Amino acid sequence: MGGRPLLEVGRVVKPHGLRGEVVVALVSNRPERMAAGSVLIATGQPLVVEHARPFEATGSGRWLVGFEGISSLEAAQRLRGLVLTALPLDDPGALWAHELIGAVVVSPGGEELGTIEAIEANPASDLLVLQGGGLIPLHFVVNHGGGRVVVDIPPGLLEL
Repeated sequence: MGGRPLLEVGRVVKPHGLRGEVVVALVSNRPERMAAGSVLIATGQPLVVEHARPFEATGSGRWLVGFEGISSLEAAQRLRGLVLTALPLDDPGALWAHELIGAVVVSPGGEELGTIEAIEANPASDLLVLQGGGLIPLHFVVNHGGGRVVVDIPPGLLEL
């Protein structure tokens, strides 16, 4: 799809009912991924969202989704377990995990603090995990781009 990386946005958990709906566990924090007309990719093939609504308890991250052309239990069964991916959304102010992994972290003065190897979910603030184990709460990021992430952390937070 144009050479741009596809991002994982969810996974088909199971069929729901007899008319082709499926339960999708959404791993994206962007519910617009489930909007009618959205294109998701599974095993290289596009799936167009026909309709979707939150499923179960609010905040569960599960959605009931109907895809165009999937109108039977048998067709829905074939989707079970598939990983759903999509192109990145165009949101210049957002921090995207795929852009942060591998970026060099620097202080506002330009001191190199390490390289991001992962992002760890945390209730208070997601954490940038640096090679070597250092952790920096995401809310200390003040700028990013071009393979660099500038953080303004309090003294002593990250022992080098």
